[in-house]
Amino acid sequence: MTAPGKNLTVNADRLWESLEEMAQIGPGQRGGSNRQTLTDADAEGRALFQAWCEAAGMTMGVDQMGTMFARREGTDPDALPVYVGSHLDTQPTGGRYDGVLGVLGALEVIRSLNDLGIRTKHPIVVTNWTNEEGARFAPAMLASGVFAGLHAQDWAYDRVDAEGKRFGDELERIGWKGEEEVGARKMKAFFELHIEQGPILEAEGKDIGIVTHGQGLWWLEVTLTGKDAHTGSTPMNMRVNAGLGMARITELVHTIAMEAQPDAVGAIGQANVYPNSRNVIPGKAVFTVDFRSPDQGKLDAMRARLEAEAPKIAAELGLGFSIEPVGHFDPVTFDETCVAALRGAAERLGFSHRDMVSGAGHDACWINRVAPTAMVFCPCEGGLSHNEDESITKDWAAAGANVLMHAVVETAEIVG
Repeated sequence: MTAPGKNLTVNADRLWESLEEMAQIGPGQRGGSNRQTLTDADAEGRALFQAWCEAAGMTMGVDQMGTMFARREGTDPDALPVYVGSHLDTQPTGGRYDGVLGVLGALEVIRSLNDLGIRTKHPIVVTNWTNEEGARFAPAMLASGVFAGLHAQDWAYDRVDAEGKRFGDELERIGWKGEEEVGARKMKAFFELHIEQGPILEAEGKDIGIVTHGQGLWWLEVTLTGKDAHTGSTPMNMRVNAGLGMARITELVHTIAMEAQPDAVGAIGQANVYPNSRNVIPGKAVFTVDFRSPDQGKLDAMRARLEAEAPKIAAELGLGFSIEPVGHFDPVTFDETCVAALRGAAERLGFSHRDMVSGAGHDACWINRVAPTAMVFCPCEGGLSHNEDESITKDWAAAGANVLMHAVVETAEIVG
């Protein structure tokens, strides 16, 4: 494959204007976005995206999970398409760029190729995956998970939100349930641009992150059972305090992750004590441990150590103990050829860069199971994401889109 010349760049102003215009749909309370999946705002954002794609000469396909595929034809109609994109849905108090940059950056690649009159042998398909965030319908990356064969489509349709509304019903309600079979499409490759959602690139002054791996994950729900009792009248040596057990296991989780360094993290992110009253010693605690690592051995070893040592803590305090896995995916190793295309693009364009492991899950992590895949990161201010204060600069957005463009065009093969 021939690498594009370094003068091949996107229109940074147009990309930024598109990001700003999309952010007007489903605005948050203080400048961010609330465009949760399968809401009226999501439908409006999809319609705008479709209009932009059609104006750029692309044809739109929609599958039965509502995922949108905008195709720019190649010169060889039989050549496998190169896919590129991310997601337009947001958290309830989300930022303007998480996911959206990846979709509109991909659209800008097509617009810029049109401006320059550049054709490719392989078609290029800009993709908006449904329900990446999982904020309204769990789990996250739902549509890409069905596409990659991890979830059954009927099971996905039966997911419900906090109000008991079904995913399948809401997809039909907003008018974005397509006819196309999910997962039927074949890909030459898939590329995803995303904000880092972490502080490393900004802290190190790097323009670009080349994502070589995605972390695996174990979510383990622990239940401790003690005895409700009055906080004022129960002697300290006669308490069976589930809250104390949770505190000690929290410290254990931190120790396990620290002693598994490098490339391992762990914390308790969700925690509830019962009856959750000011003057009652908790008789029950339920909490979720989140372990992550790109190393399968470390990931499984952290789980095993918790399962070996946490029951001992519970027993010392006289607590009942149970633990149940409630979420898991294996570490991801992205395709070497796709990664090399992104790395080569960053070097050719003169951007400082470093290899990275993605701490968060992305649609690319599932698509990697069915097609060669890679990701590119740009910095975000303070590493802040899933927050209305999420922020990037126009230059960061353009740098990420330019690296994306070069890798996609190289993979799709310029004609002429």
